[in-house]
Amino acid sequence: MNTPASYFEDMYRHSGDPWHLAERWYERRKYDLTVASLPRRRYRRALEPACSVGELTLRLAERCDEVLACDRVDSAVATAAARTAHLPQVTVRRLTLPTEWPPGTFDLVVLSEVLYYFDEDTLDDVLRRTTAALEPGGTLVTVHWNHPVPEHLRTGDELAGVLASVPGLSPAADHREVDFVLQTFGRTGPDGTPPPSPAAAERLV
Repeated sequence: MNTPASYFEDMYRHSGDPWHLAERWYERRKYDLTVASLPRRRYRRALEPACSVGELTLRLAERCDEVLACDRVDSAVATAAARTAHLPQVTVRRLTLPTEWPPGTFDLVVLSEVLYYFDEDTLDDVLRRTTAALEPGGTLVTVHWNHPVPEHLRTGDELAGVLASVPGLSPAADHREVDFVLQTFGRTGPDGTPPPSPAAAERLV
């Protein structure tokens, strides 16, 4: 069973930023590492589900021509939209994934602190839709808390095992700390070839 919508609505009812994403050094450092892990200098169109208050969205906007950020909670969407209102390349929408999946394709998808809320069937659906929407050569970034939480159905390490078996994704980077797991994957081409590494893209190897 997925984590119910009421859980998130209750969290935001008592705080505009219930996880203190804009305040904690832990969060700021994690977001900086997330953006630093991107293998390409620039992206055309990024999708960021579960954007919360837009802290990571602000960083992604510096590297992307377009960012579609979304969340299922109205107050989170309103906060993220207000914080990014000065950035014309950012659009913030209220969407509940995977049932309200956005149209089009993306060369970057960022799944940050969201996959552990899904049961097995929904997780499979989200990853299938993610892979289908990700352009060949595109990047998937995942980062997740690695400690047990009652509302989380998996830890970061457990999700890493699931992600390793997704067809069409080639592992590119794996950063693990005691607190979280950060991974990047490349969308393989039609012939199964993974995208080049940053060094290969600049003909260093």
